[in-house]
Amino acid sequence: MRRTRRRVLRHGGEGVAAALNDTVRAWSGVRIAPMFGRWGYFVGDQLFGCYPLRAKDHDLWVRLSRDDQARALAAGSARPHRRFAARGWIECDVTGPGELGRAVKWLRRGYEHARREPAPEGGPPC
Repeated sequence: MRRTRRRVLRHGGEGVAAALNDTVRAWSGVRIAPMFGRWGYFVGDQLFGCYPLRAKDHDLWVRLSRDDQARALAAGSARPHRRFAARGWIECDVTGPGELGRAVKWLRRGYEHARREPAPEGGPPC
């Protein structure tokens, strides 16, 4: 198990995680770092999203502005984060390539929000 995880880390993810990482990596100022079993997406020191390292997990977490959080929830494409919804976090399942467009849309909005806003109190949820 550990050998497989090291291989995944070395190759920058697999499956949906690899596709998300390749897309997000191209954005200006983004750093991707493995943390607590997830790929963490950062702008500076601010975490704006994270996706599981394990191929069998599919819950993308994204921190959005209040307005974007409301849009995501109203669209039915996301649910409030189980512990950090009050801080603007949402969760959405990304299980295959057909869901990447929606995921990248919300990640991009989270990225833009993180670039504009100061770091939230209480730290990131990951």
